[in-house]
Amino acid sequence: MTVLVLAADVDPTVDAVVEALNHRNVPVFRCDTSWFPSRLALDAEMTETGWRGVLRTERRTVALEGLRSVWYRNPTTFAVPEGMSRAERWHATHEAKFGFGGVLWSLPVRWVNHPGRQADLYKPTQLAMAQRCGLTVPPTLVTNQADAVRRFADRHPGGIIMKPFGFGSIIEEGGRKALNTHLLTDTDLADMRAIETTAHQFQPFIQKAYEVRLTVVGSRMFAAAITAHSAAAQIDFRSDYDALTYRVIDVPCRVSGGVRAFMAQFGLAFGAFDFIVDPTGKWWMLECNAAGQYGWIEDKTGLQITSAIADLLAKGQ
Repeated sequence: MTVLVLAADVDPTVDAVVEALNHRNVPVFRCDTSWFPSRLALDAEMTETGWRGVLRTERRTVALEGLRSVWYRNPTTFAVPEGMSRAERWHATHEAKFGFGGVLWSLPVRWVNHPGRQADLYKPTQLAMAQRCGLTVPPTLVTNQADAVRRFADRHPGGIIMKPFGFGSIIEEGGRKALNTHLLTDTDLADMRAIETTAHQFQPFIQKAYEVRLTVVGSRMFAAAITAHSAAAQIDFRSDYDALTYRVIDVPCRVSGGVRAFMAQFGLAFGAFDFIVDPTGKWWMLECNAAGQYGWIEDKTGLQITSAIADLLAKGQ
């Protein structure tokens, strides 16, 4: 039985897991959705027992019914042939999604994680579910109205932050720019031009004893405390990695129970959770990234996350 890995061509995190699976003598078929249809072919037929058929590249073939698990690790979008008109490209891309994706997404194997479950993880949806699961979440404002932001700021004199709902970076001026958490200044609050153009997320600035990256793999939890030693890292640790120190910590029972309930509600097998722990020891959940990075945490702490993912994929279901 084979593990199907759907991932970008260049991803050192994936390389490490594939190597771990090789050490376990577990067959792996790795490809990217961007390979379809030029470098990857699908031949699938609905039978009385479900979809049967193959995925095929120039060199390798794997039977759909021979899969034990699928690791959906940030694959890139379908790449249809050049030379098509805009309308043809739109049609071909969507047909690939609904056809190729529809067959694979229906396979009754272990997914880490199923793309349909990952698609449910809008941040406002996460916060509502986390609260229902017993986790503590920050007061949060979602708005495109300047007056609402100013009222929110008045209620939180310690300051408020703004952060994106989705992508942590944008392509601008020929390069990629980070969209880090931003602590609003009085000047920001006075000049709120263009806020009406889209939805924005605001939360109070929570004083931090440290932050926690909690990586969940199946039933296993790997928690690392991240302590910031610069002003920039206190607002967003991604802005100054050199100012961070790490240590392995235990997760309080109330938090671990809430996280397990959250994972079950969303049907996730993997999740990278971000928490703030304030000076009183209270854990505030910020978000869960269903395809979050963990390699740097593993390198800094020795937590065996790669091995846990390989074990989960090898076990299948």
